[in-house]
Amino acid sequence: MAARQHSTWTDLALAERAVPRYTSYPTALHFKPDISAATYAGWLAALPADASLSLYLHVPFCAEMCNYCGCHTKVVRRREPIDKYLARLLAEIDLIADLTPARSVRRLHWGGGTPTMLGVDSMIEVAARVARRFDLTRVTEHAVELDPRHVDDAIARGLAGMGATRASLGVQDLNPHVQQAIGRIQPFEMVARAVDALRSAGIAAINTDLMYGLPDQSEHDLTASIARVLTLAPSRVALFGYAHVPWFKTHQRLIQENALPNAEARLRQARAAHDAFTAAGYEAIGLDHFARADDPLAVAARQGRLYRNFQGYTDDESDALIGFGASSIGRLPQGFVQNAPDFGAYFRAIDAGHPATVRGYGLSPEDKLRGDAIAQLMCQGAVDLAELARIHGAEPSFFDKDLVKLDELAELGMVERGRRSVRITENGRPFLRLAAAAFDAHGMTASRHARAV
Repeated sequence: MAARQHSTWTDLALAERAVPRYTSYPTALHFKPDISAATYAGWLAALPADASLSLYLHVPFCAEMCNYCGCHTKVVRRREPIDKYLARLLAEIDLIADLTPARSVRRLHWGGGTPTMLGVDSMIEVAARVARRFDLTRVTEHAVELDPRHVDDAIARGLAGMGATRASLGVQDLNPHVQQAIGRIQPFEMVARAVDALRSAGIAAINTDLMYGLPDQSEHDLTASIARVLTLAPSRVALFGYAHVPWFKTHQRLIQENALPNAEARLRQARAAHDAFTAAGYEAIGLDHFARADDPLAVAARQGRLYRNFQGYTDDESDALIGFGASSIGRLPQGFVQNAPDFGAYFRAIDAGHPATVRGYGLSPEDKLRGDAIAQLMCQGAVDLAELARIHGAEPSFFDKDLVKLDELAELGMVERGRRSVRITENGRPFLRLAAAAFDAHGMTASRHARAV
C-alpha cells in the first residue's frame, strides 16, 4: 500500500505514455507490403481441411460520422456505392472459398462502420452466400455490431432470421452534453428500445460499448451512464478509453482538445467504472471488458481460455480468422494479412480475381513466443515466462532482459515478479498495456499510439 500512496504523480506520468492496444502482436503499424495476395493465397491453401474458421465481415459505411470515431468507415447517403461494395463482398467470399480447403466456421462477426447500412435483405444475402460456400453447422456465435439509432423491430427480426445470436450496441455515453460534444445524439430511451427489439426478436446476448476520456465528460457523467446501462442488464460491456488521434482521423479535429479530460481525470474515470461494474456483479475481464458470470467470456476468463483479437477480448478458439471487406484484417497460423483500405484498390483486386491483400506480417518463431507472452499477460494477467519459453523451444532465460523493463511498475506495486514470471496486481490493471510493452521487441512510435489509460 505504501507504494500506492506515494505514486500518484507517477501514475499520471505512466497514464500519459503512448502504448499499443495489443489486439495483435506485432501491431498493425508493423505490417509490411511484402505480404502480398499471392502470399495470402498460399497461406489459405495450406490450411488443413478440418481447420476451424472465424469470419469477419467489414461494412465501412455510416449514415453520419461521429467526431470520436476511430474506425475505417465513410458516410454515404446514396445506395449506389453500397451496392457496388456488396457485389465485391459477395465475390470475395467466393474467391476466398475457392482458395482454401477449410470450411468449418465457428464464429461470424459483422463490424464497421454500421453493418445494417447494407440493408437487412443484403445482409441476409451475404450470410446465405457464406452458408453456401462454408459449413456453418458448428457456429457457436454470430455477432453483429449495431448503432442503436438504426435498430427497429423489423431490423431486429431480420438479424435474428439471418442467424445473429449476439448484438453489440455502441452507446459510448448517455449524457446529452457529452453526446453533443462527440456528435452522436442517442437518448437512453432510444438505446432501450433497440435492446427491447433485439431481445423480442430472440437475440438474447447483448453487449454494450462505453467510452471514457470523452470531451466534456466527467467522472459523474461516466458513472451515470453506467448506472443507466446496467438497467438494461447487458451480457457484457466493453469500456474503451477515447484515443484522440486527429493526425490520423482528421474528423477528430472537431473535438476541442481543451475539452478532453486530463490524465488524472481519465485515470479516475477508468477506476470508477471498474468499481461500478464489479459492484454490480460483473467480472472484470482483462483490461477493459466486464461480463456477467454466466457469459461465455467470463467463463473463458476463469478457465484461462481468453484470447485477444482485433475485436477485443474473445473466447474464439478458431484456427484462423478470415477478414472480408475493405481494410479487414485476417490472422492465419503463418501471420497477419490486411485488405486494401481504399475502395478503388479493393474493387480492382476482387474484380481481377485475387485477394485484396496489400500488407501483412509473417510471424517468426520469436514473434510467436513474444506474442504469446503479451497475450497471456493481456488476457490472464499473468505469465510463466520460463514455461512459455520451454513450450516454444527457447531457453528459459529468453525474457530475462525484458523483465528488467518492469522495474518501475514493480516498484510501484503494479506488477509482481517471480524469478521468471509476472503477475499484474489489481492496482496495475489500468496499466496492463505498459507491462505488456516490456515484451515488445518491435518498438513503437509514441505519436502513433493512444495513451496508456
